Amino acid sequence: MKALILVDIQNDFCPGGALAVENGHQIIPIANQLMEHFDLIIATQDWHPANHGSFAANHPWRKPGQIIELNGLEQILWPMHCIQDSFGAELVAELKQEKIDAIFYKGTDVGIDSYSGFFDNGRKKSTGLSDYLKEKNVEEVYIIGLATDYCVKFTALDAIDLGFTTFLIEDATKGVNLSPNDVEHSIQEMRNSGVQIIQSEQIL
Repeated sequence: MKALILVDIQNDFCPGGALAVENGHQIIPIANQLMEHFDLIIATQDWHPANHGSFAANHPWRKPGQIIELNGLEQILWPMHCIQDSFGAELVAELKQEKIDAIFYKGTDVGIDSYSGFFDNGRKKSTGLSDYLKEKNVEEVYIIGLATDYCVKFTALDAIDLGFTTFLIEDATKGVNLSPNDVEHSIQEMRNSGVQIIQSEQIL
């Protein structure tokens, strides 16, 4: 069984959103086409409480982009985004949401961030995604979404670590590039870990 995982295709990560990924909306038509080729489709959503520790606004005198220690882990501070039940946290309306079989929420614990769709950043708690995929007898996962160098990367690295044959559909992702070449380095890191890097035309 093959599954398509849509990582965080949410309003706040698209142009006009609180933490917009440049040209993030451009992956939506590709995502909609890809969904026609999979029997099982999963989405992840950043789903933060407003007082989340990763938000710069919750730390006096701190600004987005600064790095702090949060409960023993290095934490990049972000603008407030994807707050639970907000418009910014919703999956983008243009996405064919009726095709999605299950949604997994992440970043719900105020004290720890969660880039991966499988675990929080300390790997202390699971989202339940791995168990769900195994119950469905999924052996191969294909990952797309936002952003390449954060949530997409960590979802792919966890997938390969959990034993899934893992593919990144590169042209169906967009990255943040906080530092130059972050996306390029992230793709190389995924490749080195065993993730297979492909293009959507290899499926469509």
